[in-house]
Amino acid sequence: MSEVKDGDTVKVHYTGKLKDGTVFDSSASRDPLEFTLGQGQLIPGFEKAVIGLNTGDKTTANIPVDEAYGERREDLELKVEKTQLPEDIEPSVGMQLQLNQPNGQPVPVTITDVSESEVTLDANHPLAGEDLVFDIELVEIV
Repeated sequence: MSEVKDGDTVKVHYTGKLKDGTVFDSSASRDPLEFTLGQGQLIPGFEKAVIGLNTGDKTTANIPVDEAYGERREDLELKVEKTQLPEDIEPSVGMQLQLNQPNGQPVPVTITDVSESEVTLDANHPLAGEDLVFDIELVEIV
């Protein structure tokens, strides 16, 4: 049997959890996740956990914040006047919107606060600042 190495395309089943056990994502009811190692498609800690596995192997990876989505950054939070939002939007906490950077690149943001005149938008990844735990099963080396 061959072990997974950088550059391989693999299929895995996974369950992602926070340190307290809260599940935030799982492929259990879907097709396995297929990706190529070394292309930066997934967080670094997840890719590291798959290296060296053989088909059928299972592992639990404890991924620190710096190998996951990084620390939360205050500079990715901004306040904007409600008048800057499209007229058809009634802002509420938790609502997700998309902003466009000057280069046209879209950035997903979440509304974290709504006041009388402004809203606070957060462009941090929802899992930023979190250590993560992934249960991973290597289904196939493609």
